[in-house]
Amino acid sequence: MATAPEKARTVLERFPAGGPRGSWPAEEFAAAQRAQGTNAQVVMDLPTDQFLVVTDTSTE
Repeated sequence: MATAPEKARTVLERFPAGGPRGSWPAEEFAAAQRAQGTNAQVVMDLPTDQFLVVTDTSTE
């Protein structure tokens, strides 16, 4: 079975998964980045139990 090549991603910020109930700091950070024109999204890194805010574009 062929798999698609992975896109290079840049991690903008990391947030622990065990935040307070009703608090979504990773989503809030990603929304702020999108408001500034960065295509940011939140993904879960299961091995580290963290939410990562990533972008497919370089932040250079």
